[in-house]
Amino acid sequence: MKNVTGWGAKSLIVVLLMVAASACTRIDAGYEGILIKQYGAEKGVQDVSLVTGRVHYNPWYEDVDQIPLFVQTQDYEAFTVNAKDGSVFTVDPTVSLKIIPGSGPAIYMKYRRSVEEIVKTTLYNYTKDAFRIQFNKYTTDDIISKREEFENNVQNYLKLQLEAEGFHLEQLTSGLAYPDIIVQAIDAKNKAVQRAMEVENQLKTATASAKIKIVEAQAEADANRLRQQTLTPMLIQQQFIDKWDGKSSLYGNSPMFFKSIN
Repeated sequence: MKNVTGWGAKSLIVVLLMVAASACTRIDAGYEGILIKQYGAEKGVQDVSLVTGRVHYNPWYEDVDQIPLFVQTQDYEAFTVNAKDGSVFTVDPTVSLKIIPGSGPAIYMKYRRSVEEIVKTTLYNYTKDAFRIQFNKYTTDDIISKREEFENNVQNYLKLQLEAEGFHLEQLTSGLAYPDIIVQAIDAKNKAVQRAMEVENQLKTATASAKIKIVEAQAEADANRLRQQTLTPMLIQQQFIDKWDGKSSLYGNSPMFFKSIN
């Protein structure tokens, strides 16, 4: 009996040690922990507290969840939105966000779901609403000509909505795509502008070439006029003397260097 009692006591000690070991956890860096009391009719609704570091808890009626505080990036599925004048735009958003430190208990009590699920579903709906509300304020022309202003307004609106839910929006990329008819119109306009620029450049080139030819012709005419004014009989005779080697045969009438005395 003593042996049985001894083994029973040892087994009990082992079980208690295992329970004690399972009732201790550590909150990793980059996370914050929430201690949830799972008892009563409203379990987990009111009794949620923020914990850090090493946490001891009773696994029989308490749970510890870890909530990430680092930045998370979510690439949402594309959706369509109507502008103020009815044009349909496609939005393919990507958001980078993180939980505001200390917001873990409030987020848990409100949604009772994992952060990953909240980001993929609830915050996706907030993102769509932000674009829908801002699109209703802008016409198609405004969105094209004031795109930067439009996207800043969407981001600022979404940022305020998410902060109220305990999330901080780091960055929003809209992935905004224009309707095909608008893309075609923009392409046609760009091509027309390019053609106009090409024609203008060709005209400038032709005008410059014509001016160069006029200048060259004017210079040639001036040079010929100067030659005619300076080309005297004495100058022609001097040029002949300079070029004649005194030996080559001459054709035609040779210039007379000296007047005959006979």
